[in-house]
Amino acid sequence: MNIPTRVGVVIIGRNEGDRLVRCLKSLVKQSPQLIYVDSGSTDDSVNVARSMGAEVVSLDMAKPFTAARARNEGFECMKKLYPHAEYRQFVDGDCEVATGWLESAVVFNDNHPDVAATCGRRRERYPDKTIYNMLCDMEWNTPVGETKACGGDVLMRVDAFENVQGFRADLIAGEEPELCVRLRAVGWKIWRLDQEMTLHDAAMTQFSQWWKRTTRAGHAFAEGAYLHGASTERHWVSESRRAWIWGLLIPFIALVLGLISLKWGALFLLIYPLQVIRLARRNASQGNHSWIMAFFLVLGKFPEMVGQAKFFWRLYSGKQGRLIEYK
Repeated sequence: MNIPTRVGVVIIGRNEGDRLVRCLKSLVKQSPQLIYVDSGSTDDSVNVARSMGAEVVSLDMAKPFTAARARNEGFECMKKLYPHAEYRQFVDGDCEVATGWLESAVVFNDNHPDVAATCGRRRERYPDKTIYNMLCDMEWNTPVGETKACGGDVLMRVDAFENVQGFRADLIAGEEPELCVRLRAVGWKIWRLDQEMTLHDAAMTQFSQWWKRTTRAGHAFAEGAYLHGASTERHWVSESRRAWIWGLLIPFIALVLGLISLKWGALFLLIYPLQVIRLARRNASQGNHSWIMAFFLVLGKFPEMVGQAKFFWRLYSGKQGRLIEYK
């Protein structure tokens, strides 16, 4: 089994600096077939990638940029350069790939021909540096086994990817779960292994960054529900509904009650701390972190609602969506 020639790696990034260097260093010994897709970097990313043996694809930034489009273009370039590679490892340029990951993922896929996408544990590099980094690390600690979706770091079977025509290039967020919906609809499976996959550097040090990232999630929920919410799967319908209920409906009811009686309006708002308590108890296995996670889960419904509104404004105004970037 010659793993290096069976896997092509597609890395996407912009101005990642030392993070990109770490990413490439972690990959050169696992596969020589590297494509770096650059989205308008102003630092030395392109030269660094070339010096470390990667083929570089520089996106035409005159066209609307999305991570989905970058991955698709990297895939097409890989197909031309290494047509016999059976798998693609997609990875973000701010991630370091764990030693041995590619081999383990390929072996698993070889033994499970019905699996299209395989991912493992993505961890945050500095989870204790900020609350926001810690929240990312907790978010990625998902159950192993068959799952509904993967993230941006994933080993993908080439024929499965082509079977559904790859990512939707127009999605500004949530492109990976949307791809997985289409893969599962035609019989493919998504799997998460109990193994280290990547080390990510979120570099979130400010509340505003967390807000933007959560707004992006809300936008993804809205668009995902718009595209696939009517199916039997009801993709992201519940997530979208919760954003509207907790981010808009409850405050509106509290406002109306407050106009009648300030006391009743204030009492109604107690539903938020009660929800924090409920969620913290439900996630008690997280220890003291359960309260932090619960607080931000509830608070997050407000930027999620903003993201929902952004999607529908774009949809009905006919305007092109712009990336919601947090770093």
